[in-house]
Amino acid sequence: MKKQKEFVYKCSSCGREEPKWLGRCQECGEWNTLVETVVKPGAKTLHSGQRAALAGLPYTMPLSTVNPMEGGRIGSGIGELDRVLGGGIMKRSAVLLGGEPGIGKSTLLLQIAAAAVTKGRVLYVSGEESAGQLRLRADRLGIGNDKSVMERIEILCTGNLEEIETVLNNVKPVLVLVDSAQTLFSADGGSAPGGVNQMKYCAFELISWVKEHDAALFLTAHVTKEGIISGPKTLEHMVDTVIYFEQNDKTSGLNGSVDCRFLRSAKNRFGSIDEIGIFTMGEQGLSPVEDAGSLFLVRREGELPPGVAAAAVLEGTRTILVEIQALTIPAKGSISRVFSDRIDSGKVSRVSAALEKHLGLRLSDQDIYVNAAGGIRITEVGVELALACALYSARTGLALPADLAIAGELSLTGEIRPVRRLSGRVKTAANLGFSSLLGPAPENQAVPGLKAADNIKSAIKLIYGSSVKNVKAREG
Repeated sequence: MKKQKEFVYKCSSCGREEPKWLGRCQECGEWNTLVETVVKPGAKTLHSGQRAALAGLPYTMPLSTVNPMEGGRIGSGIGELDRVLGGGIMKRSAVLLGGEPGIGKSTLLLQIAAAAVTKGRVLYVSGEESAGQLRLRADRLGIGNDKSVMERIEILCTGNLEEIETVLNNVKPVLVLVDSAQTLFSADGGSAPGGVNQMKYCAFELISWVKEHDAALFLTAHVTKEGIISGPKTLEHMVDTVIYFEQNDKTSGLNGSVDCRFLRSAKNRFGSIDEIGIFTMGEQGLSPVEDAGSLFLVRREGELPPGVAAAAVLEGTRTILVEIQALTIPAKGSISRVFSDRIDSGKVSRVSAALEKHLGLRLSDQDIYVNAAGGIRITEVGVELALACALYSARTGLALPADLAIAGELSLTGEIRPVRRLSGRVKTAANLGFSSLLGPAPENQAVPGLKAADNIKSAIKLIYGSSVKNVKAREG
């Protein structure tokens, strides 16, 4: 028996197919456009998104049909930057880089342009510098010696959005670097360059272009005196990643005087915001610091002075040893004050309150100064036990052992809570010459080289080998 032909009703306007005739198309809304059509044997049925795409209309698509390779990454060629970005530069993404003037934003952009792992073209748009100034920087960084790299980088010195879009459509770059967002302007953007409307309008147009053309965008932006990106907060919501460039004060560490720059992510749709990138600034530009374990420890001979503790803290997936410095002096007024800019002052106040409550160590009549060597800003809770030991040492005048590293979270009840990757902290401390690490008791199995304590009282006893009362007598 011959198989009966199958019919569908196909819209002549948008191509939508229906199993029965309707007076009005459910997709495009046109009337009397559904025509009876024979279904060919073996013909593949298109989903509504594909049919609309063929008709040149806006369309949706099932998630199952999306190619995951559309979200591939481009290697920046700079390991510390890839760490912060979550593994590389995501295609069709926009990255906003903020930092103080002179911190190295333009230098980093030029190094990204030279080191990016791509065969496509790179467009560097500068609204602040001339082409000659960019070439001088490239020669200083050693980029000018590589002819193939220099030919791949296209330079455009303008802030005019219409000119930038014309060049984008002609060059078709895979990576667009704009320095800076405050210099962009358009005749359709309203007010003068640098204004809120201009920045929002120009940034939106550039972000839309890279998302449509499988490229990636880097935008630099200046910061205010409070350290936040200048301009509308909505600019941060428009981009996929927000990175801040921070600078430390030059500090004498184990490796001599270092001038460190930190990349810290405040927003990242494609990775963690816990990772930081560490660079040193030199004549050859920004050099990534791959092994930062001992970068923030101070070189000394002999015993540690009172008030100094070595904290094993996590920055993303790696452990860094940082020297925590504390100082207590009698308050000059009736109210004690806390001075701490690298560790949250609220955290310092909570730790000092726990010491006063559970050890009877009087700190309420003291001005407290806290610093992290190397100028690194520490937010991880694992620094709290080291901070408590440094404050105790500063108040009593008893120095901590030089070969002891410390890590742990201190609760308001005086308990030492577990921290992540404890065994990794112990291993890093041992590699840097610390014989033991004071921290919380492990949950599963014993960790060699760990001095475990349940609360702050037992931690102090483990350090000084005497009762808390005898140690308190020294505090006087």
